[in-house]
Amino acid sequence: MFTGIVQELGHVAGVERNGDGLRLRIDAGLADELAAGDSVAVSGVCLTAVDPADGAFTADLSPETVARSSLGALAEGDPVNLELPLRPADRMGGHIVQGHVDGLGTMEVVSDGGNVRDVRFSAPTALLRYVVEKGSVTVDGVSLTVTEVDDAGFSVSLIPETLARTTLGAGRPGRPVNLEVDVIAKHVEKLLQR
Repeated sequence: MFTGIVQELGHVAGVERNGDGLRLRIDAGLADELAAGDSVAVSGVCLTAVDPADGAFTADLSPETVARSSLGALAEGDPVNLELPLRPADRMGGHIVQGHVDGLGTMEVVSDGGNVRDVRFSAPTALLRYVVEKGSVTVDGVSLTVTEVDDAGFSVSLIPETLARTTLGAGRPGRPVNLEVDVIAKHVEKLLQR
């Protein structure tokens, strides 16, 4: 489990295509805290670390992960948001994040206003039923508070800290993003359907 509080910006050091799958090599200082088999969130996608050593780790992506996330479009040198899993004694700074991407959205509108940047994302209708104003949503692994939501998408306000420490700071309209909605809302809906 993760919280959506990005710990580091890593960089793609290598991309190897394996049929419909992919193998990524990520340069990151937090790699020194990983052992083979550990989980790590890469731009909101929970991956398994392979061969962590010398400030880098490798991760294999299944065809499902490539198809459902934006990681398949990564190229050498691209930045990625990184987070290690939550430890039982850690503070819950964001919200419950599994690293299981529900779908892709698109950064639509970016506007600066004072010390914040307001960003609107389009999102699949099937996911928007789980997105509520003042609720949490995960965008590229970043826990964010929804400021507005309608039938086509939602908006958030990014503070300077988020802009500086995550890939969202360099985001431009048209950029695809990984979305994870509130898992509790999905479970409640399923229980109520019974």
